[in-house]
Amino acid sequence: MPCTTILVGKNATYDGSTMIARNDDAGGNDHFTPKKMIVVQPKEQPRVYKAVLSSVEIPLPENPLCYTAMPNAVEGKGVWGACGVNEARTGMTATETITSNPRVLGADPLVENGIGEEDIVSLVLPYIHNAREGVQRLGELLETYGTYEMNGIAFQDADEIWWLETIGGHHWIARRVPDDAYVVMPNQLGIDAFDLDDAFTMQENHMCSSDMKEFIEKYHLDLSLNSKFNARDTFGSHDDSDHVYNTPRAFDIERYLNPHTFTHQPYDDDIPWSQVPEKKITVEDVKYALSLHFQGTNYDPYKSYGDLSQKGMYRPIGINRNDFLSVIQLRN
Repeated sequence: MPCTTILVGKNATYDGSTMIARNDDAGGNDHFTPKKMIVVQPKEQPRVYKAVLSSVEIPLPENPLCYTAMPNAVEGKGVWGACGVNEARTGMTATETITSNPRVLGADPLVENGIGEEDIVSLVLPYIHNAREGVQRLGELLETYGTYEMNGIAFQDADEIWWLETIGGHHWIARRVPDDAYVVMPNQLGIDAFDLDDAFTMQENHMCSSDMKEFIEKYHLDLSLNSKFNARDTFGSHDDSDHVYNTPRAFDIERYLNPHTFTHQPYDDDIPWSQVPEKKITVEDVKYALSLHFQGTNYDPYKSYGDLSQKGMYRPIGINRNDFLSVIQLRN
């Protein structure tokens, strides 16, 4: 489902909170998907999870936590919990639909009856106590059951934010958002620099599936010429459609938060995954950024004066089929 995500580390926010935010788009131009906010008590959480959109059934741990979620208000098309916070003060947003490439999907095909976006909040949030545990639990589920789609998921506690991206049917990578930085995710695999050595030793800022090194080597996925592994080059897409639909949204937010230091173009494939902002970021900044439509540029679809030759050529962030926007803040 098309979305745009912003993640802000605790030293980059105005009040020391961690912030994860995402807007959610309807699947088409002619309808919206109404959402509702619910509180799920431990006694309401099943002991076996049965998906709606696939046939997967997963036994669940005992002693679930109370948590909030924002599922679909209309039943019959899946749960789609979207986002929430549990009683251990751990939050998540699930999910940002992302992209891959034929080499990766040929090496590790998607799993028809695996887990997907509709399932992830229900399967993970009631059973974790911090952001790292969220990465570890979802990683285990992906390796065990597989997934039928490519997604990015954010986990947060009051100190850390982690971003996980699925790689093919069973693999995944995750990177910790720097405390002094923000991250923008516009519907494509976004993690760029990735330290595999850290992921297989201390896991200070990187984690990944247990056989990632062997997977990369076996299928000749690493495209680097200088031994500096780049996950976006290896696992992501660089299609013409990305340069119209995805990368312009990263461009729009990063030029807003770094107006004097950001020098990229809307079609660039190397827009940084994380950036240190020029000033501390507020909730109002996040809301405004997730409503951007290239104001102040020739790309603004609402522009009515001057050069109109580039009007509306890129997909804006704020669009007439945004269903909802969630912002989760956690403070010490």
